[in-house]
Amino acid sequence: MKSSIVKDKSYAFALRTITLARWLKAQKEFEIAGQILRSGTAIGSNVEEALAGISRADFIAKMSIASKEARETHYWLRLLRDSNIVANTRITPLENENLELIRVLTAIVKTSQATSVNSKLRIKN
Repeated sequence: MKSSIVKDKSYAFALRTITLARWLKAQKEFEIAGQILRSGTAIGSNVEEALAGISRADFIAKMSIASKEARETHYWLRLLRDSNIVANTRITPLENENLELIRVLTAIVKTSQATSVNSKLRIKN
């Protein structure tokens, strides 16, 4: 199977998100633990679905959802940081990793959309 950087990065991020959620549950922060767990692991699951997409449109839709999940995760990470539930030293590496995923996913979606539009234009001509 062909390797994918975004697939590998989103999987590694999901593993770290699980670790964070376990720690939050131990701190009795159940609600936010559930939120960060769902959004943080949904990034990778949507990337996996996109890579198995049946069409370019399906690929773009799933990658767009992965991007949205990454942005939601960024929201929860910021809340954890700004509410002082998690120390900056612990949350900053996750935030940086999350922002990298957002940039990669945004680039994939934009490039895929542009390529899709360009191929439609060529067909019409």
